[in-house]
Amino acid sequence: MPPTMKLSHILAVLLLLFLLLTGGASAQAAGSACKGKVLNPVTDICWHCMFPVKMGSVTFGNGAEAAPGAITSPVCACPNGSGSLTVGVSTAFWEHARLIETVKDPYCFPVLGAGMTNPKPGFASGEVRSREYGDSDFAFQQVHYFYFPAWSLLKLFMDFPCAESRAFDLAYLSEVDPMWNDDSLSFIINPEALLFGNPVSQLACVADSVAATITQPIDPLFWCMGSWGSFYPLSGSMVESNPLNVNAGLAARLLFKLSRETLLFDTGINQCSSAGVVTPILVKSNYRLQIARPVRGNDCLPIGRPSLIWGAAKNPPFGTDSTSPDNFLWSLTRRRVCCVGYSLN
Repeated sequence: MPPTMKLSHILAVLLLLFLLLTGGASAQAAGSACKGKVLNPVTDICWHCMFPVKMGSVTFGNGAEAAPGAITSPVCACPNGSGSLTVGVSTAFWEHARLIETVKDPYCFPVLGAGMTNPKPGFASGEVRSREYGDSDFAFQQVHYFYFPAWSLLKLFMDFPCAESRAFDLAYLSEVDPMWNDDSLSFIINPEALLFGNPVSQLACVADSVAATITQPIDPLFWCMGSWGSFYPLSGSMVESNPLNVNAGLAARLLFKLSRETLLFDTGINQCSSAGVVTPILVKSNYRLQIARPVRGNDCLPIGRPSLIWGAAKNPPFGTDSTSPDNFLWSLTRRRVCCVGYSLN
């Protein structure tokens, strides 16, 4: 694991300890801006999204949908750490692995049902405004990224070697990331954005939107998020005023940003790599999002699927008992391919 990730883990643990010790007081200080209840992984997670599951040449569930991952053979052979081979059955499924919050209220954590007081009140707050209030549509939200290996947390399939066993942890907080809060600074990690800021490149995103509506997005159109807009810049601002498109798009954009920074490992490419593969260009078809707050959704969405299909009544104007309006929580499922078998000593 890179040294920067170890440091981030230490900071995340300190932040979570502080939040747990001061949660009640900070939630009161934040007032109605940050309200909610702790996520219930049993009822708030869309469990049927793990299907279809493919083992060998047999597919279970959602028969009309393609099985996840690029598995070409029902049997597999992978080298292991002991210098021998693991021979077994190729397996693929959608893994519930992460949570992403997209919030208008800085330091608000819908997944924990609590928040922290903004050290600079009003600074870096979210905003969604339509064109009638300016020259163009504009939106900005903060994001938080959590490790959430649901199977491990619920003690399910503990003997299944493919499931991740990492503990629940806060891995990224955009409020302290200058690049998320400034488009100009984000150019450091996405200089190619200059190539796609033209009408021709953006017109290609129509095809991506259609593909995401029917099946899954088109990976070669890596700058497109279908009907959610463009992946660039890799910051928290978007030229969009639909809150559902804004928040879904920023959740997807965070994945691209972490992927570009080599902090996101794709588990849907190499079945012999349990940790995943670094992908500086996000393979967007390997990830799906389910809305869990303010109102739970019943499906996992390919990146770019129009909110007209899935967004009805998902962001009530006065919020819900789970969260305030425009504070969203997304459950991320990712493709997982692996080799389940026995080691040949």
